[in-house]
Amino acid sequence: MKCSEVIERLEELSPRSFAESWDNVGLLAGRYEKEIGTVMIALDATDDVVDEAVRKGADLLLTHHPLIFSARKSVNSGDFIGRRLLALIQNDVCCYAMHTNFDVMGMADAAADEIGLLERQVLDVTYEDEISKEGIGRIGRLPQEETLEECGRRIKRIFGLETVKIFGEGGKSLRTAAICPGSGKSVIEKAAEAGADVLITGDIDHHAGIDAVAMGLTIIDAGHYGLEQIFVPYMEEFLKRECSGLHILRAREQNPFRVL
Repeated sequence: MKCSEVIERLEELSPRSFAESWDNVGLLAGRYEKEIGTVMIALDATDDVVDEAVRKGADLLLTHHPLIFSARKSVNSGDFIGRRLLALIQNDVCCYAMHTNFDVMGMADAAADEIGLLERQVLDVTYEDEISKEGIGRIGRLPQEETLEECGRRIKRIFGLETVKIFGEGGKSLRTAAICPGSGKSVIEKAAEAGADVLITGDIDHHAGIDAVAMGLTIIDAGHYGLEQIFVPYMEEFLKRECSGLHILRAREQNPFRVL
């Protein structure tokens, strides 16, 4: 398949029109006419991931987070983004990112499925027309009533995490949950206003966490990587189903930090 044909399938799943205005999604490096035989999937286009993609002969590196976020006036070996771009271009590896468009059309429901969220609705509406409302995160009813402590342990098990950070009393009973993979600080007020007992997300700092508890909302911070790692198996399954014949590789990634 040509790169443009793979992109067509990806954008049927998560149209670029659903991306936030500040985001940078799509083909960030490479040739639309490139023949794609091998795709490597990763959360981030780090140095190690780019090196692995080149070493293993990937034709396309598919990532969730964009390699290029802000405007650039030059591409050279003087900085790490430039070096990654040069390595990709010199080795004819295309690089495609699907970020907030996938958060809206893919990630939110996938995460909600993982925790068995029932009667779900969009948490933060970012797109609306006469047919539907779409957006970031989901809110719904937990499959069974459980305490914050029990829910935290369940999140650890489901997503294969060593630790989660909890704000709130461990014995608090939970019935309604909001989930927002990635950084969820911006949806705390929306989750509280919607009546969630707990927000499951990542990147919650000290002040945001204690403010959430003051609003009556408990927090399970599973980390940015912790929840968004589902991008890789999700897209692997999608490409195998929609682009049969491609060789799909998972990049060797792990949580970028560890707790001693």
